[in-house]
Amino acid sequence: MTRTPAAPNEHAPQQQDAHLRVAIIGAGPAGIYAGNILGKAVRDTGGEVGIDLFDSLPAPYGLIRYGVAPDHPRIKGIVKSLHEMLDTGNIRFLGNVAYGVDLDLADLRAHYHAVIFATGAIRDAALAVPGVDLPGSYGAADFVSWYDGHPDAPRDWPLDATDIAVIGNGNVALDVARMLAKHADDLLPTDIPAGVHAGLAGSPVTDVHVFGRRGPAQVKFTPIELRELADVPDVDVIVYPEDFDDDELARQLVGANNQVKVMTRTLTGWLAKEPTGASRRLHLHFHHSPVEVYGDGRVEGMRFERTEPIPTDAGGDGGVRGTGDIRDFPLQAVYRAVGYLGSALPEVPFDEARGVIPNDGGRVLDAAGDPIHGLYATGWIKRGPVGLIGHTKGDALETIGRLVDDAGLLADPAVDDPDAVLTLLEDRGVRFTTWPGWLALDAHERELGAADTSPVARERVKVVERGEQVEVSRTGSLVES
Repeated sequence: MTRTPAAPNEHAPQQQDAHLRVAIIGAGPAGIYAGNILGKAVRDTGGEVGIDLFDSLPAPYGLIRYGVAPDHPRIKGIVKSLHEMLDTGNIRFLGNVAYGVDLDLADLRAHYHAVIFATGAIRDAALAVPGVDLPGSYGAADFVSWYDGHPDAPRDWPLDATDIAVIGNGNVALDVARMLAKHADDLLPTDIPAGVHAGLAGSPVTDVHVFGRRGPAQVKFTPIELRELADVPDVDVIVYPEDFDDDELARQLVGANNQVKVMTRTLTGWLAKEPTGASRRLHLHFHHSPVEVYGDGRVEGMRFERTEPIPTDAGGDGGVRGTGDIRDFPLQAVYRAVGYLGSALPEVPFDEARGVIPNDGGRVLDAAGDPIHGLYATGWIKRGPVGLIGHTKGDALETIGRLVDDAGLLADPAVDDPDAVLTLLEDRGVRFTTWPGWLALDAHERELGAADTSPVARERVKVVERGEQVEVSRTGSLVES
């Protein structure tokens, strides 16, 4: 049958002639903030700027749509803000356009004064222990892409384990653990795709264990994410008295940082609670350093060494050392959430060790450490995957400040017509999507939510298939088999 929401314009709105034209690669928060800040900075000085925001995905928002657990309602506030920035028409969104495939650096140089890379960090950092590549060992980034309905992720996920380890003490680790432990029907009020709900509903999991090398005062969680664990229905949160530090540095951290104080209070509060007999349990283990993933042909367990804080009189500055106490946990699956890395981009310098584009305040640097005129970076591809989404604004301010300072030195593009890039994409057969197209897809997903027959109201149901997203975005209709 054919569903027909309000049809968008087939092509992007025409970009006005401008004194400065800039391409931004990546339509997540980093790219959108950069575009918004750039537009305001140039217009406040009486100048004109044309900004094209490219993304390899058909829909905007990047990490917000495809990298954050669906049960974070406060993310809607960030989406609203990003929507308002794009809805002004000051930034032209062009989705389903892959840098290095549909457009290369020479194309961008020919059409724009400057290019800003805001491609983020979506690869899992390595966990260098034996057995980490056994079947049943997964990267958190891949799992997040699956449960967020990323169009390039597998449609199915192997959820056959009763006992699972999550390695890491950051917010991604908590998201992964919560999604594994949570009952699927409790996710129905979110935009969770139908296939993800079905997969989670069939999971036999009973126990999810989160392991961190350091103590409770040194976790990388944020208080909101930690407190959310207590609100997961039919899941007991379990912590262990032996994991709690009583050393001088831990006391200093608690006394000096209100956020640490709040999280420590939350964790110690769970010590006093008795398990309720919930059908699932989420265990938080501290002072456990990974030693080995073991199993005969697939994951059967994981081995850890207990750690302890290095005393301050022995040069301790927050580090830990092994105690020689080795402990095994029988498990059938391991999820690695030890950090993200950026990915190299064609024709752009890249620091493999750090997973970032080498830069000075956002100016991209060549192998000799000199700025490459007209190339900039912002967000996690610039500084690594640290900080919260809100930190991206300050990061973009720095990069845009450099670009504005350089504006008089940037070479004019060879192509004068700001809309020539649309013709170039069409000639290459690229089925690019637009902001009006996103509005059509957004409306379509909301219609799917309204039509859903689940016992709870659903605001939207996310469309997963890339082809379906593009079809709705470009024509306002979707032919369903």
